Amino acid sequence: MKNIYKPFLAVLLSLHLASCEKIVDDLNVDPNNPTDAPASYVFTGAQIANVAVQEGQASRLSLVWTGYGTGVFQQYGTWYAYNITASNFDDDWNNVFTGANKNAIIAIQKAEALGNRKMAGIAKVVQVNSLATATELWGDIPYEEAGRTEEFPNPRFESQQELYPKLITRLDEAIADLESGVGTVGAEDIHFSGDANNWIQVAYTLKARLYMDIKQYDAAYSAAVQGVSTYANSLYAPHGTTPNVNQNHTFSLLTDVRAGSITAEGAYNAELLNPSNSIYRGNAKTDETARFRYYYLENGVNAPGIIEPNTLTTSAARGFFAMDADFPMVTYQENILTLAEAALRSGRSLDVALGHLNEYREFLNMGGYIDPTYQESATLNYEAYVMADFAAGGIENSDNISQEDALLREILQERYVTFYGTHLGWNDERRTRNEAYGIKLQPNNGDQLPYRFIYSQNELNSNPNSPNPAPSLFDPMYIYQ
Repeated sequence: MKNIYKPFLAVLLSLHLASCEKIVDDLNVDPNNPTDAPASYVFTGAQIANVAVQEGQASRLSLVWTGYGTGVFQQYGTWYAYNITASNFDDDWNNVFTGANKNAIIAIQKAEALGNRKMAGIAKVVQVNSLATATELWGDIPYEEAGRTEEFPNPRFESQQELYPKLITRLDEAIADLESGVGTVGAEDIHFSGDANNWIQVAYTLKARLYMDIKQYDAAYSAAVQGVSTYANSLYAPHGTTPNVNQNHTFSLLTDVRAGSITAEGAYNAELLNPSNSIYRGNAKTDETARFRYYYLENGVNAPGIIEPNTLTTSAARGFFAMDADFPMVTYQENILTLAEAALRSGRSLDVALGHLNEYREFLNMGGYIDPTYQESATLNYEAYVMADFAAGGIENSDNISQEDALLREILQERYVTFYGTHLGWNDERRTRNEAYGIKLQPNNGDQLPYRFIYSQNELNSNPNSPNPAPSLFDPMYIYQ
């Protein structure tokens, strides 16, 4: 995970060395610990750190705790069985609060001092993306006092009841900044090169995600209406093919760092998508062959003869976790499926909800987010559903539940299979765990499913304001009760 910072730190170091006019200048300055940098560099650093947040344990533990994959040995075999300690979360906690949040705060301050509202607005979206992920995973976290080390060396933890309205307000501030048209951002924005419209849409989809977390479905729908409107406007983490520099993080994990430690044997998501499995979700209108092959290898590279996550990186086959595969962070997929679920839950008509689901199915039918190599080599079909398909005895209601519940069940299952590889599927599973319909997982070990990450051991040791006693892996948090 630390490798992603190397190019950024190298730039900061070269800037510092270039500023020395004499060999005796600044003898007491440590060149390995720069104390300042231009706004654009700190801004980029915040974005890179946020990528590390989204692709770190947020993705990897969700992979093995949410039925997307199976931990079989090494660390992930142990963690799959929920045997994990607070120290295992030190790096990810640091990525959020020292990496993404603190750099975002500094970037915002510098941008506002320069009158660059566009940069400030983007940095606020990045900050909320990171902190929203943190509270979804850990629960109560520091916010207003976080990142202001000199003033607040021991930041106060804020409850989710306090925090969610503040994060939503922060996104409103970001949207106002971006809509102002004041300021410029270019290549220092690694995602959109400063395109304000794209960032505005991402901010609205993030607002919708936060409202979904707290089950304010009408507000979620209203936000998503202004959210990411096309696949091209989705927020992805860019990746390349240079080892230890810009490769997809999970590719590196699965092929090098922990090769073979995560498979997909018995993984619920793989079984749903596998046409040869008894619980295959396909039907006369749905062929999941292409998506299954894009996600999984039936004869693994790292575990021959075993189903495993797809890391193939060739001209003929590029898996979801290919070496240079961009990673989904805030997407059109999430936004349109939020419209579908929120429409149904907020009292809008079943036809409106089905319309959004069918809009998404049309997107998939055209290839969607599935790599073209699998669109060409495997079949896919997502014919539009009609309301009769969800009536008792319909192809999506063989167990004769209510039409509304059958439609909700299909939307939740579509969200689950779509959110493969990210923590969003775990968000949904926990949010709907106590409801009649949703993704119903069996514990990997024992008789309890985990609800949260454990707080960082470093934070517990150093911050007297940390929760005491610290909640366990299985203690529910406010938003998922």
